[in-house]
Amino acid sequence: MSEYRQTAEAIIAAVGGRDNIAAATHCATRLRMVLKDESKIDKAAVDAIPLAKGNFLTAGQFQIILGTGTVNKVTAELLDLTGVKQVSTQEAKDLGAAKGNLLQRFVKTLSDIFVPIIPAIVAGGLLMGLNNVLTAHDLVIKGKTLIEAYPQWAGLAEMINTFANAPFVFLPILIAFSATRIFGGNPYLGAVLGMIMVHPDLTNNYALAQATADGTLQYWNILGFSVAKVGYQGTVLPILVCSWILAKLERSLRRVIPASVDLLLTPLLAIFITALLTFTIVGPATRDAGIAFTDAIQWLYNTAGVLGGAILGGLYAPVVITGMHNSFIPVETQLIADIANTGGTFIFPIAAMNNISQGAAAFGALFCTKDAKLKGVASASGISAVLGITEPAMFGVNLRLRYPFYAALIGTACASAYITLYHTKAVALGAAGIPGIISIGAQYLTPYIVGMVIAFAITFSLTLVFSRSRYNPERLAPVAPAPVAPATPAEKPAPAPDADPIPAEWQMPLQGRVLAASDIPDPAFAANALGASFAIDPTGGDGIVRAPANGSVATIFPTRHAIGLETDNGLEILIHIGIDTVKLSGEGFTVLVKEGERITVGQELVKVDLAAIADKVPSLVTPVIFTAYDEGQTVEIENGRPKIVH
Repeated sequence: MSEYRQTAEAIIAAVGGRDNIAAATHCATRLRMVLKDESKIDKAAVDAIPLAKGNFLTAGQFQIILGTGTVNKVTAELLDLTGVKQVSTQEAKDLGAAKGNLLQRFVKTLSDIFVPIIPAIVAGGLLMGLNNVLTAHDLVIKGKTLIEAYPQWAGLAEMINTFANAPFVFLPILIAFSATRIFGGNPYLGAVLGMIMVHPDLTNNYALAQATADGTLQYWNILGFSVAKVGYQGTVLPILVCSWILAKLERSLRRVIPASVDLLLTPLLAIFITALLTFTIVGPATRDAGIAFTDAIQWLYNTAGVLGGAILGGLYAPVVITGMHNSFIPVETQLIADIANTGGTFIFPIAAMNNISQGAAAFGALFCTKDAKLKGVASASGISAVLGITEPAMFGVNLRLRYPFYAALIGTACASAYITLYHTKAVALGAAGIPGIISIGAQYLTPYIVGMVIAFAITFSLTLVFSRSRYNPERLAPVAPAPVAPATPAEKPAPAPDADPIPAEWQMPLQGRVLAASDIPDPAFAANALGASFAIDPTGGDGIVRAPANGSVATIFPTRHAIGLETDNGLEILIHIGIDTVKLSGEGFTVLVKEGERITVGQELVKVDLAAIADKVPSLVTPVIFTAYDEGQTVEIENGRPKIVH
């Protein structure tokens, strides 16, 4: 019996038997299964499988990291043993999402809507932060703002303020475009609906209270009914609900309107009916509901005081694990958009306390763990976390060891309680961590910095303490090297560890900015689970993957998003173009070579339409993985060449 069939049998047993597997598929490196009952997973048994390099449960899918060249063989054996039909990765993703409860599906929908527009919101937020630096009293110069000290900068500050406000003034257009697309409608009709909701002829939503008080609010008179002419600037819930109505109405109309007049009647009726409902019934009701939800969150923060801050801080990391932190995005967006009344967002500073704590926990684990590979991940991911990116630290280190995660929860709760005491708020969005200093209101800057110090000190100290307790799995069972399947005669020996495996003719396979593995926005890649790696951000490049050295093409994945190479000296390289690009099913990728083909350094291998796929995937960051090097080894870049560090 082959080791692939043995692995498949072990996986089936570890996930609760063949009857528990609803669907299965694989991408470049991972077996992805949708299970009927996830409670039957025996993770210890999965960890003990020699070919399994890691596993995690996300979005309703149980994913086992097997590596390039292995995953397709194990999947084939698993499908043969179970009789389960192989599905596409997108079908598996949809099945996994459908397994979630109503709240999980709601949170996923929010994530799908807001993730594409986050860059616009962050850009506006960071510009607000820059404007804050120029206009805040006592931030740089005691008793003055920078533009008071240097009046020649006043025009620049006004210009930056205009740029910063634009994404929030026209936020309904961005949300409506994205939401209508997710709900299955025409996103451009969604954009039109958003434009209607912020039309300049309407009373600005921010001036509604004043217009109502002084009697200047205007109305439409329609068949004896008065409809207020009020815009929806700075709102989120009305746009989401109205976009859903628009998408469903458009699809319904297309089913009944003849094709000959569909182009004329469907957009007309869909926009007219939805806009009418928006201003008469749906808009006013959802605006009040949105205000009530935001007020409830603020009530917990403002009324419960230090206790409320501690609760929000302590729960933030578990919320991130479930993905429900995406539900905070509409609240934060609305708080920032209505900054004149709210003073800013309190969620951002709490998120920053969590990020600092996760980084401190990873640094603590660096001093405590006996696992050399984990030490490398901890050092890099700790730096990433304090700068605002926590996934590598949280998933790659803290949750794996558990005790650093417990320490981070306590540290975040303590720091959040402290900053709540001073009602610390951010006036802009950005990277929640040390760089978030520019997003914090000047009057809150000192509590914010002190809060970060508290988060780091408490978490780091507790991590060291907890490492000596029963919470540390390494005290119960020392970390041992991952079991390695015995080599068969047909296998090539691993490269000699003391030799430089990088060919002399090496050149980078993509144009772009070179990143460390810890900066890859995917926990498996960031933790070097598939092998020693680095990454390239191809944004702004030509999108052409070129051969980094002389050799041959070992593997071309059916979805064309990844390619495996073998250099003349036996180095195995996997180039995984973008994150989660497998779901595109080859869209945007053109492969220029064939499996087994001889290649020379600099030869074009794959052309990628970066502009076409950028908005459809989480990231364009492209991991470059040396799949034979995965036991505590990392990659450093020296003079444009990778160097595998042992």
